[in-house]
Amino acid sequence: MANKKRIKSALISVFDKDGLDAIVKQLNSYGVTIYSTGGTQDFIEKLNIPVERVEDLTSYPSILGGRVKTLHPKVFGGILTRRENKTDQEQIAEYEIPEIDLVIVDLYPFEKTVASGASHEDIIEKIDIGGISLIRAAAKNYDDVVIIPSKEQYPAFLNLISQSAETSLADRKTFARDAFNVSSHYDAQIFNYFNQDGIPVFKQSQIKAKTLRYGENPHQQGTFYGDLDAMFDILHGKELSYNNLLDVDAAVNLMDDFKNDDPTFGILKHNNACGFATRKTIKEAYLAALAGDPVSAFGGILISNRPLDETTAKEVNELFCEVVIAPEYDARALEILKEKKNRVILVQKPVVLPKKQFRTALNGILEQDRDLISETVANFEPRTKTVPTAAEMNDLVFANKLVKHTKSNTIVLAKNGQLLASGTGQTSRVDALRQAIHKAQSFNFDLHGAVMASDAFFPFPDCVEIAKNAGITAVVQPGGSVKDQLSIDYCNENGVSMVFTGNRHFKH
Repeated sequence: MANKKRIKSALISVFDKDGLDAIVKQLNSYGVTIYSTGGTQDFIEKLNIPVERVEDLTSYPSILGGRVKTLHPKVFGGILTRRENKTDQEQIAEYEIPEIDLVIVDLYPFEKTVASGASHEDIIEKIDIGGISLIRAAAKNYDDVVIIPSKEQYPAFLNLISQSAETSLADRKTFARDAFNVSSHYDAQIFNYFNQDGIPVFKQSQIKAKTLRYGENPHQQGTFYGDLDAMFDILHGKELSYNNLLDVDAAVNLMDDFKNDDPTFGILKHNNACGFATRKTIKEAYLAALAGDPVSAFGGILISNRPLDETTAKEVNELFCEVVIAPEYDARALEILKEKKNRVILVQKPVVLPKKQFRTALNGILEQDRDLISETVANFEPRTKTVPTAAEMNDLVFANKLVKHTKSNTIVLAKNGQLLASGTGQTSRVDALRQAIHKAQSFNFDLHGAVMASDAFFPFPDCVEIAKNAGITAVVQPGGSVKDQLSIDYCNENGVSMVFTGNRHFKH
């Protein structure tokens, strides 16, 4: 077949040698001439496999502390020569340049070096020059050359050469595609390192991706770009769906604001908390969260800031839920939760959440900093004659964290470390408050002594009046309206305490 090419020679130069031995042995069994450098050459020689030194090919040693090893016409000429081009063939014959049919190379771990907190000097030294050039050259000439740009391609390549050293044009083009994926991702990471607080350019890259069953609805395709394994150990259950991932994201971001608090449990539906509570034990926290809205909890996403024990798992197992997230599970708890075969059980790893957020808008992309502000009592500015009690202050902090993670316009009502109800995603703040009050009363919660949190300021005193009439005694809001004084005056006249944070927490 015309598009079949036999691998007769290979250049191998890699930083990470895991899994390389099987490939080298297979290539040697076909009589492939192997060229190599430095540590890779030593590795191959220890396998008792013949290897030609690139230094002997180029008549130049590795120089500048290893910065220049393969950057030479006798290397790149052998990769880029077009086998069917008469002029190319005449030139490589004239300059005694051997053809190179296979390039196996990887790149210095720039991304990992940055993540490790290494010095600027160490990071700069992990900017690969020779490797990236070899990848691009071999990928460009995929008509004749196979490029293996990282160990992620080792299994597919080893399977390909298990029967012969021949490759098809389709094979080579697939590896070339993978190569440009690797090189473009690498360059994006370098650019973003240099562009911290720099020019506004959107260059984000995720090397890993997972095709989902479908998107938000069955008629929509969906894909997750990222490395879920870096964030979770998936212990049980079906594959996470597009909607699951959105809810898990909302749950993880919400619990991140409570990770250092007393035992706290959350139940979320459609990206909003429908149950949330802090108690002395995680079982008590779960039961209080469930009591907040036992109807909406059905099919929800559950998250805990503490390990789940057997007694808590027994309670959770009575509820149909899609996903359970915790930092740890004891053995018996895990056995119980696994009784539902489709229930997804996740162990959340202690990873730092991204500081940037992106979403498509119109024909472009919006970027913003993640909302990292989480107010404490120290950030509250009392604006009324009546000052919240210590218990009310704690509830105001609790409610204000929740309101930050609830769809706007929103009002959150809380009492004794428990979410009583929230009004979510309303076009009117008054409607959000009325929704929250109605919901709390429908589950027989006593709102007397409860607190209210608002994600944005009150332009009129109507909300504080409605809240007071429902029994609410303390309010937290950003402030900032030109008519703030109207709400302050009402609170002063009716014995309601109110504090300002100075920070709006819209979430759309």
